[in-house]
Amino acid sequence: MTTETHSQRAEHSPLRRILSSVFAILQTRLELVGIELAEEKDRLLGVLFLGLAAMMLATMALIALTALIAIAFWDTYRWQALAGITAVYAIAGLACALKARSGLRNAPMVFEATIAEFEKDRDAFRSRD
Repeated sequence: MTTETHSQRAEHSPLRRILSSVFAILQTRLELVGIELAEEKDRLLGVLFLGLAAMMLATMALIALTALIAIAFWDTYRWQALAGITAVYAIAGLACALKARSGLRNAPMVFEATIAEFEKDRDAFRSRD
């Protein structure tokens, strides 16, 4: 019986090594996914904070500019000045919306490095067969 048990262990040894390698590869890839998620979260939080600060400051500047122009033209061209400011704001808003849409469409693929590593692993396993 000891020879049968010993031979069964010997037969399972390569299978166990393969499974161990597969689990090690999966663990490495999952760690890579975690690192990429953390990096993406940090990047998004930074962009979000700067974007909100920029919007707040730009809004304050636009309010001050609007008041300045309205006061400057109040006696002569009040409605024309306000209409011009409104047109400028509308065009700027449209340009920002188009730029944002373009940024979303052209965003880099999430988990690009992880997917590349999975493709390398798949190619490595195919070449062994």
